[in-house]
Amino acid sequence: ERRREARAYLRLPLRLASVEGHRENAAVTLLTQNISASGVYFLSPRRLEPGTAIELEVGLVDRPFGRGSVEMTTTAHVVRVVQASSPGWHGIAVRFDDFDFRRDECVPTRYALP
Repeated sequence: ERRREARAYLRLPLRLASVEGHRENAAVTLLTQNISASGVYFLSPRRLEPGTAIELEVGLVDRPFGRGSVEMTTTAHVVRVVQASSPGWHGIAVRFDDFDFRRDECVPTRYALP
């Protein structure tokens, strides 16, 4: 076991936004298999080679009427690829390089950082 961060086994919506700096045209929503503070593992019909630079969008909280939803946007790189049990699918493990959070509403001033 080489992981330093605890994994949360959550199925969150994930969208591959770009690969090697090229924006993805198809807005296909995938699902995470697990996620941690340092990376995410997901299944994809597209094989990505280790070392590939990608950008992801992960839906963390999805609230009705667009109030309180949170999405993580991240740059990352592929660290491992395995053949998934479903034919034509690949397990992709990535390590986050940098990430940010987008919210659909303002954070109340009492919670804002100075």
